[in-house]
Order: sequence, then structure tokens, then C-alpha cells
Amino acid sequence: MKKIAILGSTGSIGTQTLDVVDKHPELFQVEGLAGGSNTDLLIEQTKRYRPKKVSVGSKDLAEKVAPYLPAGTQLFYGTEGLVEVAAGTDADTVVTAVMGSVGLESTLAAIDGGKQIGLANKETLVSAGHIVMARAAAKGVSILPIDSEHSAIYQCLNGENRERLTGITITASGGSFRDLTREQLKDVTVEDALKHPNWSMGSKITIDSATMVNKGLEVIEAHWLFGLHYDQIGVLLHPESIIHSYVEFNDTSIIAQLGNPDMRVPIQYALTYPDRLPSPAQRLSLAQAGKLHFREMDMERYPCLRMAYECGKMGGTATTAFNAANEVAVARFLRKEISFLKIEDIIASVLEAHHNVDEPDLQEIARCDQESRKLASSL
Repeated sequence: MKKIAILGSTGSIGTQTLDVVDKHPELFQVEGLAGGSNTDLLIEQTKRYRPKKVSVGSKDLAEKVAPYLPAGTQLFYGTEGLVEVAAGTDADTVVTAVMGSVGLESTLAAIDGGKQIGLANKETLVSAGHIVMARAAAKGVSILPIDSEHSAIYQCLNGENRERLTGITITASGGSFRDLTREQLKDVTVEDALKHPNWSMGSKITIDSATMVNKGLEVIEAHWLFGLHYDQIGVLLHPESIIHSYVEFNDTSIIAQLGNPDMRVPIQYALTYPDRLPSPAQRLSLAQAGKLHFREMDMERYPCLRMAYECGKMGGTATTAFNAANEVAVARFLRKEISFLKIEDIIASVLEAHHNVDEPDLQEIARCDQESRKLASSL
């Protein structure tokens, strides 16, 4: 039986991870759960799966949750609580599905504890890829991607000679506004942006999909996960989200991974690797799909993707500044403080003011993150 802990258990990835557990209850034991502010759902999860340790976002929330936890479940909160759930249980695998840069410290703690990582937190590698990958290699820890795109690439590379790889292509749905012009984007609303045509995701990642920041973060993440140069990583618009990504070799062969859009497939693959088990997802019928469509990525239409590439090639703290500025800008858009197009303006302004530091340590990354957030909040 595989023992797992889930950071971000009440979010989209977390709840779908528990769907996989429910599909194969004989295979998994939940050792730890960490949620944020959705205490009602976390209480429900705790009563059902009876983990040894649970964490919430703050002390106040912990006091609210405490009376409802089953006997034997220890309660923690805040960053320390995330670390405790990540590294302080008997879990073999830790699914890191918390949103944003808050997931970095707990992911490193899990690696230090020798846990296998099911990675669904892009920002961990975006902000500190050089540290995370080096630490995982030193500890002999596997990092299995849960993003559908990176899972697809991981699967396509199984058993292949990496030296014969010429490049990878990450597919993008285009998000809620893929058929709108720049002019039409001026008046879009939060409600419009949250209507993703293909995937069921949290609000932040849904906005990131519309701005193409999400794909930019995936490009940076792929650089670290697969050891590729940025000129080996392409992005292609694919509205149906059936081809999740593909790889190309020096003999011109292309290997792709296909399936209906359902995050439970890459989640389960990460949890059961190298085995494959029946999935709760619907089987793909290419005959029923009929046609698949593709478009070249327009960097003028999606300037956030262009900025992500630029920051990735620059390295250092540039990617931290990019991510921090975006997190603040998206939060402000969701609160209806700024317009949709202001998200990219804020990111660009933060990057313009940024002074890059090569090979930053964790302290420098934290400093850059805080300064970038402060500036993004003030613009």
C-alpha cells in the first residue's frame, strides 16, 4: 500500500487526487492533508480518510477546525503546518498541489525527507528550479510531474535515448479568450475569464490559462524537469486539449500522448508509476472527436508567454519576479481592482524594474519575491 500526503487537498488537484484514491482504496493510505481556507471540505476529508496530520492556513482556522477532527489526527497551521504534513508523516509520496510560491519550502522539506514528489505546483520550479532539482538528485528523490503537459512529455520519453531528442512541444488550449482579439480583451470580466472551455481548474490557474502565463510557467518548468534549452521547448495552440504534448527526435519521429481532458489521468500516473491502472476518466474516441486543430503561438497576442521565455533564458531571479508579479496581478484582477489587460502591464513593469541575481539562494529568492509583490501591489 502506498502512503501519500496531499498539500492543497481542498483545491482542484487535491480533490481529484482523492478521486483517484477512491478509485483504488486498496492501494492508497492518506497520511496527511493540508488545506487552505476551505475548512468545511477539509473537515469532511479528514473524517473520511483519517490522516495522521492535517494543516490549515492560519491559527484562527485551526481553532475553528479543531473540535471537528477525529481522535488521533494532529492539527497544524501556516507554513510550518505545510512542512509538517510534507515531511513529518510516513508518506512515501507527497502531492504538492498548493498554489503559488508558498509550496517551495514544503516541497524542499519533503525532498529532504526522502519523499517522492508528485509535482502540481509550477511555482516551485519556476522560482527555485536549480535548487529543487539539485536537492532531489542529491537525495535520490523522483519528481513526477502531475501537469497534463509535463506528464505527457514524461510518458513520451519513457525508454527513449534523451540524446536523440531534438525538442518538445507543449500544447495550450488558449483559455477562455482564445478566439478574442486584443481589442476585444479590453472589456472582458472576471466571470468571462473563469469560463475555461476544456478544463475544470481553480480560479488562479484559469486566469493564467487565459493570459498564457500558465503556459509560460510550464515552459520554465519543462526546462528544469527535462534539462532542455529554451529553444528546444515550443508551444502550440490546440483548442481541443486532446494531444497533451509531444516530443520530436532527430529522425523526425514525433511521439505524442493523447486523452480526454481529465487531470485524474496524470495524477494517477504519478501515483502509480511505473504501473498503469484503470482510471475514472472517460476513454478517448478519435472517431467521435473527428478533427483536431492547431495554431502557431502568437507572441504579440500573448505577451505574457513571450516574457516568460525571456525570463527563463535570463535565469536567476527573473523567473521569481515574473511569477510573483503575476500572482499579485491575478489576485487584483479577481478582486476586480484592475482590468484583464492590466495583468500583463503589471508583470512588464515589475520586470523592467527588476535587477537580476544569478544562481540565487533561498534567501535571495524570498527577497526578490517579496519586493516584486510589493511593487506589483502598488502599480
